[in-house]
Amino acid sequence: MAIIITDECINCGACEPECPNTAIYEGADDWRYSDGTALNGSIVLPNGKEVNADDAQTPISDDIYYIVPDKCTECKGFHEEPQCAAVCPVDCCVPDDSHVETEEELLGKQRFMHPE
Repeated sequence: MAIIITDECINCGACEPECPNTAIYEGADDWRYSDGTALNGSIVLPNGKEVNADDAQTPISDDIYYIVPDKCTECKGFHEEPQCAAVCPVDCCVPDDSHVETEEELLGKQRFMHPE
């Protein structure tokens, strides 16, 4: 499953540079599938959704840092544990029950974004 940042976030920004998928953004910032990944142009995501990886997407939160579920792999393929949760000083990076994925799905998503 993806990780979510709860409204207990103090906007310290410690999590953002730790994400190997560039899935964490400051509140109100647009995001792109291409940010920090090998994705570009017209793509079909592992979940079947068709998007342009270079197009700006609407922020998920305007107030606090947020994690894009389509880009979050819980750091599978990079680290033993989610790095955002490891560095969060207020423990507000928690599993997102509305985006449950198997380890195989998370690793597949990681390979899709970082095929090298």
